[in-house]
Amino acid sequence: MGVFTQLPQPLVYAEALLEQFASLSQAADSPALLGAFLRGVAQLSGCELTQLYLLDANQSSLELNAEYLNGILQPRDLAQSPLNCNDAQLLQFALRKNRVVCFGHLSGSLYETDFLPPQAKPWQSLLCVPLLNRRDAVEGLVLCASRRHIDLQGFADSLGQLGSFVLGQLQLLQRLHRPTGNARPAPASVPNASGFGLIGNSLAMRQTYSLISKILHSPYTILLRGETGTGKEVVARAIHDGGPRRSRPLIVQNCAAFAENLLESELFGHRKGAFTGADRDRAGLFDAANGGTLFLDEIGDMPLSLQARLLRVLQEGEIRPLGCNDTHKIDVRIIAATHRDLALLVREGKFREDLYYRLAQFPIELPPLRQRAGDILDLARHFADKACTFLQRDNVYWSEAALSRLAAYAFPGNVRELKGLVERAVLLCEGEELLTEHFSLPQDAFAQDSSLYLRERLEQFERSLVIDCLRKNNGNQTVSARQLGLPRRTLLYRFGRLNIKPGDLNG
Repeated sequence: MGVFTQLPQPLVYAEALLEQFASLSQAADSPALLGAFLRGVAQLSGCELTQLYLLDANQSSLELNAEYLNGILQPRDLAQSPLNCNDAQLLQFALRKNRVVCFGHLSGSLYETDFLPPQAKPWQSLLCVPLLNRRDAVEGLVLCASRRHIDLQGFADSLGQLGSFVLGQLQLLQRLHRPTGNARPAPASVPNASGFGLIGNSLAMRQTYSLISKILHSPYTILLRGETGTGKEVVARAIHDGGPRRSRPLIVQNCAAFAENLLESELFGHRKGAFTGADRDRAGLFDAANGGTLFLDEIGDMPLSLQARLLRVLQEGEIRPLGCNDTHKIDVRIIAATHRDLALLVREGKFREDLYYRLAQFPIELPPLRQRAGDILDLARHFADKACTFLQRDNVYWSEAALSRLAAYAFPGNVRELKGLVERAVLLCEGEELLTEHFSLPQDAFAQDSSLYLRERLEQFERSLVIDCLRKNNGNQTVSARQLGLPRRTLLYRFGRLNIKPGDLNG
């Protein structure tokens, strides 16, 4: 009865809830089940509106599947696809964070409520509850709203349990009514950018979306490859947020950020007394990510001794903290990323061959920005809008000259460089329009005199790339060499060949 203590008549409510479970268990088909569910939610909560949102077949897009308003189940054309709700921030917050959202005074909230049907009298109270499937992953949302000021929080737990029961029944009914024989299911369409929260509609990105959709719900390890700045962590987050582990943690660790002994403790944890300074037990990142995803960035920089331990985790699904004799099981999906050529590192003896094949179960090559024709301007507008929101200023307009200048630039730093350029431009812009003078593009590296030979043009491009990397790392040559995939000695040699001087880093 503890779940009903916030309600005025808990015993009466419990009996009504049991009746709903019994009634829903007898539904003959999916439409009848969903209609009865929303009707029951309206009766239990006393709300004039109830809605059911479910993820699509790719588990990437949230859609309104059924709606019950003012005592009437709203008709839906079966030939019509469900309404896409990926832009509704309130719904996405509840879905991605697995959090109940409740408002007793909706008019005072900061959330947009365009997904609610318009009424003569405004909606005042709202409850949105995530629905978990049998794998404890969020698969949809049930929402109820009223034009009265009422406290709906007390209904959250019971409606969530009822909704999860309906998800199970829905899956059962779909299996029972699945066509038999040699009929093959229609192939899933390639998801668009909005499905994974990624931006870009170029051919290269559509191919990337297609690969993501194929791996989203499998347990395989993923290896993200691509140049520095292509958005590997963003893609890793999109895979996690769109998959069945979205309600569990995503932990990010850069393997180049720690010395070997510190990285080992960070990943596997340690017991008190395991080493000097270990004054208490500490759980590692594998334990923190249990049930979720661990993103290992710059995996090519992981020391060989740790590579052996990571291989055991992938093979056995168990870890042993430092200073501990016992192992314990974990359930973590690994997404690794690198800008380095791991196959080359294997040949050089710097990376374990067996680990390489384990990590590369499903490689995804992220395209550099110069291969994403048409995406630069979409990304630039997105970053500008984000910057304006962060700075709490009105959105800016774009001059055609500024857009043309961005479109003509090769972006050796890829999306990360574009983001930095746009954010700086927004800061410099004192008016309402972004102009060419707000963008500090090293055009001389790309708009060369046509009299230059190919070798000279390549040297100018290489010089700009090296200087840009050094600037980003505040002149740190060791880190810059690692990011460029060069030995430090080779980088120093190129300083002389490319005529790079300390003063060049201040530009």
